[in-house]
Amino acid sequence: MINRDSLAHKIDMATGRIPVDTLICNCRVVDVFSQTMIEGPVALGDGKVIAVGHEAALHNAEKRIDAGGGIVIPGLIDAHVHIESSAVIPSQFARCVLPHGTTSVIADPHEIANVCGLEGIRYMLEASENLPLNVNIMLPSCVPATPFEKSGASLSAKDLATLINHPRVGGVGEVMDFVGVINASKDMVDKVNLAHQHDKVADGHSPGLTGQDLTAYVLSGIKTDHECSTIQEMHERIRQGMYVQIRLGSACRDLPNLIHGVTPANARRCLFCTDDREPADILHNGHINSNLRMAVELGLDPMLAITIATLNSAECYNLKGKGAVAPGYDADLVIVDNLEEFNTRHVFTSGDEVARDGKLLVDFPDFISSSVTQTVNIAPIDKADLALSVPSGEARMIQVNPGSVVTGSTSGKVKANSKGLFDPKLNPGLTKLAVVERHKATGNIGLGILANYGIVNGAVATSIAHDSHNIVVAGDNDADMIAAIRDIEAIGGGISICKNGKVLGNLPLPIGGLMSDKPAAEVAEYMHTLLGIATNELKINPEIQPIMTLVFMTLPVIPELKLTANGLFDVNSFSFVETAL
Repeated sequence: MINRDSLAHKIDMATGRIPVDTLICNCRVVDVFSQTMIEGPVALGDGKVIAVGHEAALHNAEKRIDAGGGIVIPGLIDAHVHIESSAVIPSQFARCVLPHGTTSVIADPHEIANVCGLEGIRYMLEASENLPLNVNIMLPSCVPATPFEKSGASLSAKDLATLINHPRVGGVGEVMDFVGVINASKDMVDKVNLAHQHDKVADGHSPGLTGQDLTAYVLSGIKTDHECSTIQEMHERIRQGMYVQIRLGSACRDLPNLIHGVTPANARRCLFCTDDREPADILHNGHINSNLRMAVELGLDPMLAITIATLNSAECYNLKGKGAVAPGYDADLVIVDNLEEFNTRHVFTSGDEVARDGKLLVDFPDFISSSVTQTVNIAPIDKADLALSVPSGEARMIQVNPGSVVTGSTSGKVKANSKGLFDPKLNPGLTKLAVVERHKATGNIGLGILANYGIVNGAVATSIAHDSHNIVVAGDNDADMIAAIRDIEAIGGGISICKNGKVLGNLPLPIGGLMSDKPAAEVAEYMHTLLGIATNELKINPEIQPIMTLVFMTLPVIPELKLTANGLFDVNSFSFVETAL
């Protein structure tokens, strides 16, 4: 809240009666309101933009920065991201994205909430407090993601209401249970209505939804969707008044297709997001600036692209003072070299320069809480628990599609061993898949068969397994699968690769079994090593990302066939089915 004295101080700076804090010179400025370029400097003071263009040139300043002919654009905004998917805690995530020009994010802590409930959300709020990155939190609406899963927590609208008035809570996170909304289930209607009651946003998630069902979903007041995969889906949602978040993540890369559906007429209903992006991807390719780079390369007007990456998201999520370079707006700015590559020279948040030429200039503490550690709690497990009976010699299989989290559903003949059990060694090209409940030691284990994964003499396991984050493990023999599960338990959550009963490599993720307490570069190096082991030692299909593929094998809201700790789930019929036919 601006008080009278601070307002008067800014007015004094604007009129030139007193010097501004910083004057950025030798630059041009993108005006997202008129889609034009302004010649001249930018004056900053008290964390705000004081003046732009010729007016700014008249000011004295405590500090001057020569932009070297660069272009000033508003700080970039990620309209939908799961910080946990970067495998690092919020402070380390901030260290990753700030040098790339991202100054604000709309974060949905859906992943850690499914592990730790309200304590997980509180941790993300506390861990992102006072960072130079503006972290706005959406309260996860689907914990668990569906009624058919075994997650670590269950959150009702009443639970979420305890945090809805937090100043950095922007509303209710992606409503994945679109079936519940369409059927007007009390739980989902209460959660969406919670956002409306407090004049906040309800985020959407409705892959493939169309026609009357989509109308009912939109009518509920859900405002956004990041799950469009076709231009037709995108246009249908925009026509019904939704914002479409155009995603460029590490696994889901819808931008190359959807960007061709953006026009000057509908661009103001478009946002950019990453959703899930791995640390190596951010470090090497950038963050929202990579969305900008690709969009422009594919033909989108740079001014429209910048507006999508800034002002649109700020207006959608009621981020007052964000999204533009204009008097009175927050001094969250990025100076880029050009409007093609979007390489960042300088990054400012609240008027302070926080990064230059890809290097962070500020430091801030990490925060870890015991409330989100020691989260792996499994029942004793042995080979008998992984026995998958296929008495008929025919089975349903999850078909892996390279480059997509959408899986196919196929069926066919499989060879059984002398006990009538599925044995991957007898079925080249097929892999056993298991999901082990890891929150309350219930002993629940779902078993299935994975086609096109291709693993030889080993197993890969991870406690990152959307959205309930149980342990998912794929292997061609039970001994290695159990060894990998036990290693996950020993390291308190993470990723493990085993061969011949030995751990070839692992990545501990002690925070919720999802995030490391190490720097992103170190996590990326660990991950690079594990991917090399998976491809070279275990001969996993080189056309797929071996770990990220498993992470999404448990997500029962993405078609077509998935595996949960409760069993094999047909997303099309929204029901459990048997593996054996």
